[in-house]
Amino acid sequence: MGRTSKYSAEFQQEAVRLVIETQRPINQVAKELGISSETLRNWVRRHRNENRTEEAPLDLKERARLRELERLNREKDMEIAFLKKCAAYFAKDRP
Repeated sequence: MGRTSKYSAEFQQEAVRLVIETQRPINQVAKELGISSETLRNWVRRHRNENRTEEAPLDLKERARLRELERLNREKDMEIAFLKKCAAYFAKDRP
């Protein structure tokens, strides 16, 4: 069985909000509030796990668009590699 906390739910929520919204280090916020940094770290971890949103899978149009963008990206990478070779060739000292 879980232990009951000596801190109220409101206190815990406010402490977590301070960490998340201000993006200050957990150690700093815990010190200011006079609580253990591990306790606050657990609260923040639990909050993030409970509020995690699952991304919906891509639909057919999105998958097709993603494939097209990946293909274009590969083409651009090949073009860049070719241009680098060209630049290196023309940068060589000619006798």
